[in-house]
Amino acid sequence: MDAVRWRQLSTLLDQLLELPHDQRAARLAQLRAADATLADDLERLLEHEQESQEFLAQPLWTAAPEDSRAGTHIGPYRLLRQLGEGGMGEVWLAERADGLYQRQVALKLLRSGYADPGLRQRFSREREILARLQHPHLAQLLDAGVDLQGQPYLALAYVEGEPITDYCQRLQLPLERRLQLMLQVCAVVSHAHANLIVHRDLKPSNILVTANGEVKLLDFGIAKLLDDEQARTNAAHPPTEARAFTLHYAAPEQVRGEPVTTLTDVYSLGVVLFEVITGRKPYRLRRHSDAEWERSILEVDAPRASSMLLRGDITDAAATPAARRLARRLRGDLDTILLKALQKDPAQRYASVEALAQDLQRFLEGRPIHARPQRSLYRLRKYLGRHRWGVALAAVAILALAVLAALAVWQMQQARREIARAQAMQDFTIGLFDRAASVRHGSFDVRQLLATGQQRGEAELADQPLPLADLEGVIGRLRIGMGDYALALETLDRQRALLDQVKQVPPGLQLEAVTQRGRALRMLGRSRECVAHMTPMQALAAEQRQALPSVVAEFHAQLGRCQQLLGYRDEAREGFERALALRRDITHDATAMAESLSDLAALESDDGNAQAALAGYRQALQLLQARTTDRHPQLVTLRRHLGEMMAAQGDLDGADRSLRAAWTDAVSLYGNDHPETLAIRRLRATLALQRGDLAEAEAALQQVHRLTRQALGEQHRDTGQTWHALGRSALERGDNAAAVEAFGRAVAIWRQPDCIGLLPQGLYDYGNALAEVGRWQDALAAFHEGRQWQAAQRGDDDPEVQRGDRRMAEIIGEHVDPWQAGERLAKLMRQSARGGPEARLQLQAVQLAWGRNLLRMDQPVEAQRALQPLTEGGAMDPRSVNLRWLARTALGQLDCTRAPARGREALVRLQAEVRAQRPQGGRIPRQIEQALQACGSKRLQARTIQPERRPGATAAN
Repeated sequence: MDAVRWRQLSTLLDQLLELPHDQRAARLAQLRAADATLADDLERLLEHEQESQEFLAQPLWTAAPEDSRAGTHIGPYRLLRQLGEGGMGEVWLAERADGLYQRQVALKLLRSGYADPGLRQRFSREREILARLQHPHLAQLLDAGVDLQGQPYLALAYVEGEPITDYCQRLQLPLERRLQLMLQVCAVVSHAHANLIVHRDLKPSNILVTANGEVKLLDFGIAKLLDDEQARTNAAHPPTEARAFTLHYAAPEQVRGEPVTTLTDVYSLGVVLFEVITGRKPYRLRRHSDAEWERSILEVDAPRASSMLLRGDITDAAATPAARRLARRLRGDLDTILLKALQKDPAQRYASVEALAQDLQRFLEGRPIHARPQRSLYRLRKYLGRHRWGVALAAVAILALAVLAALAVWQMQQARREIARAQAMQDFTIGLFDRAASVRHGSFDVRQLLATGQQRGEAELADQPLPLADLEGVIGRLRIGMGDYALALETLDRQRALLDQVKQVPPGLQLEAVTQRGRALRMLGRSRECVAHMTPMQALAAEQRQALPSVVAEFHAQLGRCQQLLGYRDEAREGFERALALRRDITHDATAMAESLSDLAALESDDGNAQAALAGYRQALQLLQARTTDRHPQLVTLRRHLGEMMAAQGDLDGADRSLRAAWTDAVSLYGNDHPETLAIRRLRATLALQRGDLAEAEAALQQVHRLTRQALGEQHRDTGQTWHALGRSALERGDNAAAVEAFGRAVAIWRQPDCIGLLPQGLYDYGNALAEVGRWQDALAAFHEGRQWQAAQRGDDDPEVQRGDRRMAEIIGEHVDPWQAGERLAKLMRQSARGGPEARLQLQAVQLAWGRNLLRMDQPVEAQRALQPLTEGGAMDPRSVNLRWLARTALGQLDCTRAPARGREALVRLQAEVRAQRPQGGRIPRQIEQALQACGSKRLQARTIQPERRPGATAAN
């Protein structure tokens, strides 16, 4: 069965399968009267449907298998590869092979194996059509002929492009650009119509768009010459042309087999335009079959494109925001244009392609389209759309006087509002002091007084949302200062709800409300919410930069602190610098400038620039002390940061002075249980731990830990800080199991977004504790994760990153393979670390690890050469003292293997020296004691004697 016959049977079979049994028999009788053979074939197919569940599981007609023709010659052309296949032939990419010139073409051939004279006739007709058409948007005919084997061919310009619908969807072209492409299509179709040619198969695959955005129209294979004598004498399709068009884009008259005119192409252009604009075809089918397509084309009116977009996709999902925006653009003129082009009756369509193109052009220009009634209101709306700027300027000029008058009224109303706000604050303050005067001496409760004042304000200002919102903001700030962060957030949430009720909120109050609420969120460890809450107000802050510099500077500072806690250092630095510039250049507020300098110093600390951070804190402290002699909250915070940095750098005496001063002021300002006071108490306890006062540190840390959990909750970053400090205390005391527990809890808390900067240090200390209890594999995993976080934050050359690498090498050397550890340590020693105390301290630590690893590798001479320099030196970094003690311990162990008496004597002297400075013990005193116990024993010798060196391994660098 040939393809044409099967297409005819397939269409009729679809129709019959959808009919009830009695109607099916009647339809078969009609078909038998017209064509008995056709009816017999249909009956046989219907019998198969009744007899088998596998009906039509395999196609009845398939194309004969073809051998590849690539490389063969057709006339003067060599075939390269097949580009496509259609109803009448094949299209190949070919090149000129006779040597006259070089050019690639699209070579169109009759389908292999066909000898239908009707197809040859259509092929010849396409050659005639293309020869008489000359247009820049048409694939140009270059050559035509018949080769020696009788194979006719057409050589067309090869077009590299994609279907217009795919092109528009891939680039997500705006509506205007899509319509401009369709105007190009209309131009070339209009040119064909002017030459009395109807295309009859307009579809996206025949309309390609090149890389430079130019349309090319292809495939006039079924085009009809209007001046063709046969067309005038025989209006119906010749038998060989049945279904030569593409059904989805066919006009109703094509489906019915009626005469085809230029209005047929208008309908097809309407279908293509619908799909180009919306990405969908104009009909929603109940089932996908040729019969259903024919029914829709013949009977179903095309829907409005805007309505189809609003209904969503074929899964009935809700329309996307982009689809809703496009639907608003289509509603009106474009809906009308599409409906007119898709009319079932040709007489009701556009009279020509030029008329369709003209309405599209008028839509793009904002002019009234001809397809709509030309009512006065419609024409006026179009006029205003075209001249919006001129009309707008005229309207502005007319409204200017009215605005000036309204501005005067508004200023009067605004002044009244400000007076009401000021009066409300005055009444609130007086009410607080009236309440305080009635309280007996010694029982003054600030929190209760504040709650009473808030209740009074909410009752008296219930009908004045703006003054009440201002009052709630003041109470929220006071509660933040008192450390009641959760209550402060509740109050600021009430302020936010009140401001939502007010149509005109002063910009200063908007920014203050957002800033203080972000501050409360940050204090509660919810910096991600803080950033999400404050970021939308950046535009308002930029607008009010000159009018409200202090408020805007505070906004940028608070937003920067939330961004810093989330690891967004670049954004935080930008915010801190903006705040500093406003405070330095406009407000000249020294206290606020000191705050900004402290913020920038904290960023330097996060980046590992300890010296720059210390300089920044000292500059801020000097500036603040020059401007105030009273206890100031900013002084407390500055001294806390400065003491913490000094302790980290080994300046324990300076850290003690700074933290003691901060503690005194914090107790006076806040009391003993305020979060700021608790943070300073924790740092002082940690400082005692560094000095070796283990009992004092443990007692203080336990109390601080309990109060911090009560004040801030179990998941706050400060609670993680106290767990971490307890872990360090347990490690020093030798309670390694408790240290693992405490560090594990700190790490779990610090995995939250707010604590990302603290996580690497927590993982390092957690790894140390795991190694102490023998869980060296878990320890390596913790160090590896911490190293990844630290490298991401500071880079691979940072001393803290190298500290993680060194500890992993030490664990590998002790538990896995000293030779592998030696390779890692040698690589660390070769790295060019940046200068400064941190880098020098890290290099000494690597040298110590290298020397101790040489002992494990049974290389005593090289070990002594590496360790001896670490035991010498006068003025050294205070943090080097521990390294010196550990190096002397390792050398004492080395002497114990060769001269036990000398080694024991050295370790005894070292133990006495360390006990004088660390009378309560600690990790280093315990290591010295263990070395003394093992000195001269077989156990020590066994630990230091290792197998022979592996082949290829090296010793010292």
